Formats: sequence, structure tokens, C-alpha cells
Amino acid sequence: MTADPAETNPELYRVVLENDRVRVLEYRDRPGDRTAPHRHPDTVMVTLGSFSRRIFAGGREVRVDLSAGEARWVAAQEHSGENVGDTPTHAFFVELKEPGPAIVPGAALGPGE
Repeated sequence: MTADPAETNPELYRVVLENDRVRVLEYRDRPGDRTAPHRHPDTVMVTLGSFSRRIFAGGREVRVDLSAGEARWVAAQEHSGENVGDTPTHAFFVELKEPGPAIVPGAALGPGE
């Protein structure tokens, strides 16, 4: 089983650009949609609309409420998520291909500031 979000949830994630340095994913969902467990390397997320999600990883969960037009750093992680709001999610993820530190147990889930 793959942990690549474009393969675990191809109906939600779409690769829009990929080269030797980055991969850019477009993500769209609707209220109530859930993702299968998947992994992201270090990533910059840019929101195109406001949304609310619940992120699940390692027995923990956090709620994430973001506004349109935000850019957030998301440290490498494996998680699943659910749209718990009343608006669709629309965001771009710019995944970095350069090596970074390993996923750290207990690190922040979802987008950080």
C-alpha cells in the first residue's frame, strides 16, 4: 500500500507540477470527505478557500481552521484527515524533494505557523 496522497486519494489530490526539486499537488474536497492515511515530505501549503479539517496521526487529532490566502509550513508527516466544516477545501501543496529531517514523533500535526 502506498502512502502517496496522489495514489491513496486520486479523486482529491492532483499533481499539477513535478520536477527534480518539488512536486505541486492541488487538493479539493467537500464537507464530510476523508483521506486515507498518507505521507507528505516537508511542504508549503497555500489555501485558496477557508476550511475546517480534523487531522489524525499516531493516535492524536487536531482541528485546523484556515482562511483563504494563507501560506503555511507543514513539516513532514503521515496522517489522514476529514473536512469537518461546511465549505469545500481547496489548497495547493508544494512538496520539497530535498532531504529534510526524519518525521519526528510528537511533532505538530497539520500546518504550522
